[in-house]
Amino acid sequence: MSNFVFVLDTQLKPLTPCSPGTARRLLKARKAAIYCRFPFTIVLKKTVEETPKPCRVIIDN
Repeated sequence: MSNFVFVLDTQLKPLTPCSPGTARRLLKARKAAIYCRFPFTIVLKKTVEETPKPCRVIIDN
């Protein structure tokens, strides 16, 4: 479970990361757009009422 895609809502606030497959489906259905390529981040096009789970991000150089 090392691959995750970061997700932002319409207000650019972070949500719970999703799997690459879920991100691919959202992008293909045009429900999301690419916000940043590294780290890969998508932004949703519709508002959501989700409370993000706490998570820790460690990026190795």
